[in-house]
Amino acid sequence: MPDSLPATDLLHEIVAAALRAGADAAEAATAERASLSVGVRNGALEDVEREESRDLGLRVFIGKRQATVSASDLSAATRQRLIERAVAMARLAPEDPWAGLVPAAGLARGPFPDLQLADTAERTAAELEQVAREAEGHALAVSGVSRSEGGHASTASSRWRLVTSEGFDGAYASTGYSLGVGVIAEKDGAMERGGESRSTRWLADLPGPDGIGAEAGRRAIEKLGPRKIASTTAPVIFERRVATQVLSPLLGAISGPSIARGQSFLKDRMGQPVLPRGLSLVDDPFRVRGMASTPFDDEGSPVERRNLVDDGILTTWLLNTAAAAQLGLASTGHASRGLVGPSGVSTHNLHLTPGEADLNGLMGQAGTGLVITSMFGPSLNANTGDWSAGVSGYWFENGERAYPVSEITVAGNLADLWMRLVPGSDLEFRGGFNSPSLLFDGVAIAGK
Repeated sequence: MPDSLPATDLLHEIVAAALRAGADAAEAATAERASLSVGVRNGALEDVEREESRDLGLRVFIGKRQATVSASDLSAATRQRLIERAVAMARLAPEDPWAGLVPAAGLARGPFPDLQLADTAERTAAELEQVAREAEGHALAVSGVSRSEGGHASTASSRWRLVTSEGFDGAYASTGYSLGVGVIAEKDGAMERGGESRSTRWLADLPGPDGIGAEAGRRAIEKLGPRKIASTTAPVIFERRVATQVLSPLLGAISGPSIARGQSFLKDRMGQPVLPRGLSLVDDPFRVRGMASTPFDDEGSPVERRNLVDDGILTTWLLNTAAAAQLGLASTGHASRGLVGPSGVSTHNLHLTPGEADLNGLMGQAGTGLVITSMFGPSLNANTGDWSAGVSGYWFENGERAYPVSEITVAGNLADLWMRLVPGSDLEFRGGFNSPSLLFDGVAIAGK
């Protein structure tokens, strides 16, 4: 094997060499990444981190036995040892009746759409330091903020390429820009933390340091003076920033591996309502500049925009090739993997369709209750859907904010809660999973 090969030939040669070494099928992937991040605290430079990496992953099959190996040294000698090791490991591995590559007939075919995932804009370390300082300065300028936990800014670029012996060859590049700051607000000796950060594919889409800093300060001071409330049952609103955390267990419950194992409280709900009528959970891999956009999945299967839940009805499981084979179905293009190990599943750009009232409107509808702004330590019984989480936020009365609250827990059965949710109109596309604020009536609240 030559010491150096053009990038366009490297993976093809590795796959071909694996077949010559005795593999029945093989796939090879490379992940390239470069990043630069800068942190400041109290206006002074705190850290600068730079990373550049290029890693290789190889998966080989001998019958229904498989093995995966990876390396960051791509020299010819290392590649040869990698191939020999992978084939030897596969010969000794236990059989997996569902293991295999996506067959040629099921592969995604180019040309792939331009999703504008990679920007050409660059930021130097000095520019990152400056914008982090500015965000921190704006946060510290908010009345009531006493100290900084640091500002940070970063830029990153990556490229993923996958080649399989079934004939797939696909690659795409992406970039990311982020800016954030954390601060502490203080009142009468009590302190509360707050922060704000944003990440985007394109630099032009990243909010400015003034808005990010001001929001971080606001979120800190709004937590000051929290009260403990008595245990009760009341309407609860999950602010849009945390609303996805009460919806995300739905994704685990419809993942193909969970269904195949029979470990899901939604395993018998296909084709049945799991959300109120009129609501859909939309999975869109083709969102331009989306944080979870992709032209194909991590096994080379085609992806498509689809409603995982359509008008309240569950329409699909999340399937990779192995889970689909086990269930006698076809992959839905949701395979997700790193360079080592078999594929799992994940969604693409996911969002819940919005309703008609904003957060204030939801508070008005509910009258009195709890708005949750942060959540920690969620617990879920995957077989029953029983769920609980520690939360904090603020109490509202007569549709108006009253006072902050903390040290409370909310609990319920998610299958029941989801059927009673009322979505807000404040959907905002920030990450790979987005939701408007969500109102639930009659939620159990454990307090003092």
